[in-house]
Amino acid sequence: MSVGGFILVGTILFAVVYAILIYNRLVNLKHDTAKAWSNIDVLLKQRHDELPKLVETCKQYMQHERETLEKVMQARAGIFAAREISDLHALGAAETQLRQGLTQLFAVAERYPDLKADASFRTLESRIIGLENAIADRREFYNQTVNNNNVRLEEFPDLIIARLFNFRPFELLEFSEDEKRDVDMKALFG
Repeated sequence: MSVGGFILVGTILFAVVYAILIYNRLVNLKHDTAKAWSNIDVLLKQRHDELPKLVETCKQYMQHERETLEKVMQARAGIFAAREISDLHALGAAETQLRQGLTQLFAVAERYPDLKADASFRTLESRIIGLENAIADRREFYNQTVNNNNVRLEEFPDLIIARLFNFRPFELLEFSEDEKRDVDMKALFG
């Protein structure tokens, strides 16, 4: 085999190995994104399980706040439905509704000293706040993995392999402007 033949074989071998490396990296990004979503899903399920307990505890004390409790439960149902069909837009809307409902619920709870003193309420409140913080952290991580995946799908030469093997971008988990806005505490306590 001539020197030109070795160079040609070496170039082809290099191109094949490089394409395999790109493919494997894209597969890793896809699975990292799926794992990041799964971590959010686990936390959403845990919160989903805790909310009825919180609402039941509050019902014992908050007879006149039924609308607030119903908002929380409706949002919980919306999140469950969106999770089941993996609809990120619906999930974002339901998350916004739930956050508003929980903020209102915890603000209204301030008017009920017996409720605030209840050990079950304090435990559930602490647990849900902890879950909310963990969900926010996982949401940030998920969006970062989605961004890494989506950027890689658009970079050259990765986009050639991505298109050839039908890799698709993921959607970011975004929330409405209402959720991003500061909470008006005066309105909640007024």
